[in-house]
Amino acid sequence: MRESDFIYMTITGSIQISAVARLFSSSVVQEMARKGKSPMFARLANEALLFSKASSSDLVRDVFDNAFAILKKKANRHEYVYKSALTQNILLGTHSLNTASMLTEFRVGKCKADVAIFNGTATVYEIKSERDSLSRLERQIASYRDVFAKVYVIAGENHVDAVFNAVPSDVGVMKLSSRLTISRLRDALDQPERTNPATIFDSIRLNEAVKILESNGVDLPSVPNTQLYSALRELFVELPPETAHTGMVAVLKKTRNLLPLADIVKQLPESLQSAALSVPFRKMDQERLLEAVNTRFNDAINW
Repeated sequence: MRESDFIYMTITGSIQISAVARLFSSSVVQEMARKGKSPMFARLANEALLFSKASSSDLVRDVFDNAFAILKKKANRHEYVYKSALTQNILLGTHSLNTASMLTEFRVGKCKADVAIFNGTATVYEIKSERDSLSRLERQIASYRDVFAKVYVIAGENHVDAVFNAVPSDVGVMKLSSRLTISRLRDALDQPERTNPATIFDSIRLNEAVKILESNGVDLPSVPNTQLYSALRELFVELPPETAHTGMVAVLKKTRNLLPLADIVKQLPESLQSAALSVPFRKMDQERLLEAVNTRFNDAINW
């Protein structure tokens, strides 16, 4: 299947962009990893009219690459394209799986941070694609500043001016080019001292909070399990903001470590790597995922 065929389909409006985008969802990746196949992938590919354009030699991995070619067209630019660019340019480009961890859809209060990367500090990237609204941006940024020392907004060209006007000067601004390179229009300031230990506690797992307290020499309370959460929270909020933030970075780099996925990521199509890094896999799951992406597309129709 030629990329030009897909681009033509996009121009004619005959393809369902939402179905194409959902091909890269964690649900599809998890299903492939658990079963070695994905009926959801087959259904979405059918909804997106991808089967009609497939050649007999195409593999599932080729379909992912060509579907990604649709999503990265400016008129169709989807959030996943931005996540992929951040994965390739920053996590795997500037950093590595040896030194950094990445989380997607990381809950902060009532918001979900699109991409968070933990290396020497904690950095969050809020995505505002060409198709997104900026209506929630100020509230999102206010929440993220309580947890992350560095906050960035990565936006489509149509949003850049509005983003500059909407966010504080310590927030960085980035733009995604048509070639999926990232332009840093303003650097984010690294300010762990303005974070909020209470919000950090609420954003991480209880066992992670325990590790942070222990690493700072805090004696853990001896209370019934029903009272443990409240007792730990009371201790955690007494930590200095910078101490809580530094502890979070150190602990999450270990508890959310992506290094076990390094081998499989290299064997997946680049278009699927960001999605794969957002899903925890057992070794057996990794083998089944590789089997699925290397299946002939004509056979995948019957999943």
